[in-house]
Amino acid sequence: MTLQHARDEISKLDWDIISLIAKRTKLAEDVLREKRIEDMQINDELQSKIVLNRATENATELGLDVGEIKKIFEILIRINIEKQKELMGGGNLP
Repeated sequence: MTLQHARDEISKLDWDIISLIAKRTKLAEDVLREKRIEDMQINDELQSKIVLNRATENATELGLDVGEIKKIFEILIRINIEKQKELMGGGNLP
């Protein structure tokens, strides 16, 4: 594989990753709707722990740096919390 081919493949994967983040963030609307029905707060600490544990277990299984993957998922959780706040009329997202 040439350097340029590898970089092209990485570029495609970057697009896929960003598309998946967008899809994950879009699901924040569904999550918020259910949280409203169940009268839950936006920030669900228990669910955040479940997501982080799942991410670190998956990272371990795939031989990835667990600490860095945890940081990525902490950011993803924050993005979803901010999206839900935005949908409620607050938040820091554009």
